[in-house]
Amino acid sequence: MTPQIIQQLIEQCMPEAQVTVSGAEGKFSAEVISPQFEGLMTIKRHKLVYACVHAEITSGALHALTIVTKTPAEAA
Repeated sequence: MTPQIIQQLIEQCMPEAQVTVSGAEGKFSAEVISPQFEGLMTIKRHKLVYACVHAEITSGALHALTIVTKTPAEAA
């Protein structure tokens, strides 16, 4: 698993998002900026992102993913 693969998975699932992923060896961090997060609490934002990589987490290919979520206004 690479940061690029995780980024692609999230971008495919959330096409309007700006995604930056870093890390290695199964432990990664993702910053996701998306208008989909408007009005959502942090837990619901994280659930949207985790849904994009659920299969990789279940298979063990992705061990840990730290997520930072922001709306475009919050990122500005």
